[in-house]
Amino acid sequence: MVLRTRRIALTPTPPSERARRPPSKARRAAHAQGKRDASGVRPSRSAGGERSGDGAILWQGLIGAKAPIWLFDLDNTLHDASGAAFGEMHVAIGDYVVEHVGVSREEADRLREKYWLRYGATLLGLVRHHGVRAAHFLDETHRLPGLEERLRTSTHDRAALARLPGRKFILTNAPRAYAMRVLRRLRLLRHFDDVITIEDMTMFGSLRPKPDARMLRRVAARLDVMPSRCVLVEDTLAHLKAARSIGMRTVWMRRYVGDRFRGSSHGTVTSGFRAAPRPRRACPKPLYLYAKIGALRHLARPR
Repeated sequence: MVLRTRRIALTPTPPSERARRPPSKARRAAHAQGKRDASGVRPSRSAGGERSGDGAILWQGLIGAKAPIWLFDLDNTLHDASGAAFGEMHVAIGDYVVEHVGVSREEADRLREKYWLRYGATLLGLVRHHGVRAAHFLDETHRLPGLEERLRTSTHDRAALARLPGRKFILTNAPRAYAMRVLRRLRLLRHFDDVITIEDMTMFGSLRPKPDARMLRRVAARLDVMPSRCVLVEDTLAHLKAARSIGMRTVWMRRYVGDRFRGSSHGTVTSGFRAAPRPRRACPKPLYLYAKIGALRHLARPR
């Protein structure tokens, strides 16, 4: 059998038509303008339609015509918790384990790291294996005298929150008393519809803080929206991965992470434990991330 191919003659564009066409640079600009959505942001060529790096997230193209529901982590997302709180907090947690579990300082550090990697929070391991009361632990380890004087955030991020469209919520594993101290001191509280803290993350009588996917799904249900309408802005990759598994959009805030991330697994970004090994080349953006940002103004641009 002989396969016959059909030849298609390419008709050259007449000179008069070429004269009427705009230059290539103008055509590209017009093409880009046609791709812009109602918010005036051009989608990138990266997967998912978002702009990675310092670009703005095309949230309308991802979620539809409705404004998204923003879920913001607190520590190392809205303020520099590594400089203001984490050092003293880690010491307080170690002291608490030594006193209330009855182990040496070395064993206390080992338990902290073990429970962080296994459960996503040292507190969960202490509750499950040592009978620690969660409320007592949170009160003892988050007192942090002089915290207000050490708190810092960006005025540009504060302004970006004010003009960001959609409802905004705090979703933090920190206790409410600590979260309210931070938000009031930094004058961020007025930008949020509500504050969801670890005290609100109890399911079936047990604590289910981030990265528990069941809790994240319940948060969306409480807000009466589908998970796909929610955008979680976080500094901890394990939490973002869990959010993506239920359909939430995920944004990695890297302003306060810096060079501490070396591509390692489960939560060592902000755990305060040993540094992850340095890879031979830069770690690419994981598939469960829609964007990496260094400032909140990159979440959306004004029209």
